[in-house]
Amino acid sequence: MDVSKQIVSSSKGIYEEILARRKPNMKFPLRSLQNVKYDPKKGYFELKGRRKERTLTVNTVKTFAQTLRMMALSKELVETDDIATKREAYYVSKNWEEARFNEQDESDTVMDDVEAYFSVNREQLGFIPEEKGGEVAGKLIVVDKDRDTGKTLKIDCTRFGSGAYSIPIYVEHLKFETDAKFILAIETAGMFQRLVKHNYWKRANCVLVSMGGVPTRACRRFVRRLADDKRLPVYVFVDGDPYGFGNIYRTLKVGSGNAAHLNEYFCVPQATFMGITPDDITDYKLPTHPLKEVDIKRAKDSLKNDPFILHHKPWQNAINKLISMGVRAEQQALAKHGLNYVIDTYLPEKLRHTEKFLP
Repeated sequence: MDVSKQIVSSSKGIYEEILARRKPNMKFPLRSLQNVKYDPKKGYFELKGRRKERTLTVNTVKTFAQTLRMMALSKELVETDDIATKREAYYVSKNWEEARFNEQDESDTVMDDVEAYFSVNREQLGFIPEEKGGEVAGKLIVVDKDRDTGKTLKIDCTRFGSGAYSIPIYVEHLKFETDAKFILAIETAGMFQRLVKHNYWKRANCVLVSMGGVPTRACRRFVRRLADDKRLPVYVFVDGDPYGFGNIYRTLKVGSGNAAHLNEYFCVPQATFMGITPDDITDYKLPTHPLKEVDIKRAKDSLKNDPFILHHKPWQNAINKLISMGVRAEQQALAKHGLNYVIDTYLPEKLRHTEKFLP
């Protein structure tokens, strides 16, 4: 059943409940780390099954109405083959009178509820993120289609000069041609640009992907599809801090609690963590910054509550070591030894021992 028909069917059921003078309700998966489990054989966070119920009452009438209006907006977008950013959806709600949203956080939450309710991703509902999906450079040809003619387009990611190929918001139709040996996913745009400028992808025969912080769903799906299709290992290079470990890397590898109903598709189980590790900080004598209170809290929370971290002893050891060291280090700290030390020394040395990468 397509999304539009699902929306109509669900709305009809709610309408019939109201006509029968019964209180309609909607059940949504509870999206949090407390409601997910991690099975390493599957490689991603799954929902445990706990759900929240939204029943139409005097106290919930506004949220209930907002949910239905968001569903109606989605139906319109799907049927007209249109899209709306999350920000645009928020502003559309200003026409909903009593059901309008006061802040975008409210509309984002309801949008996530609708997505989870129908067990589809928001792009299928017609909603797209504001941020870009990530950038790609290196030994890869992306096979796409011309939107006007439908003809095949081959996009060579080695031919963007000083720029890079931007991952589109929807990647399911893409095909790939490459003889690269691996994918290197990079946290910061600055480090990505350094590697692109010096054609590191040519030296290492790889595909470079800029995640730009926590990777978007489109970025994660792109890397997953490319890695699966061409059977490529994925190595991840981020800052050596609790956010890089528990948010950026963890989200890429196994997904998030908030999107657990979709993690099967939006994660990269074959990814492994290259660095920056706590051992790198000492081995390469990197300049550091003290851990902030928020860093320490994030690290301790992951040791206590994150099913992925709790499963992997090497990750527990790494995070505990970082806490005991009391410092964090950025990718760019490698520049202490020279601007291109990362290319000439760090990456070659690390890639000679991929078996030592964190899981």
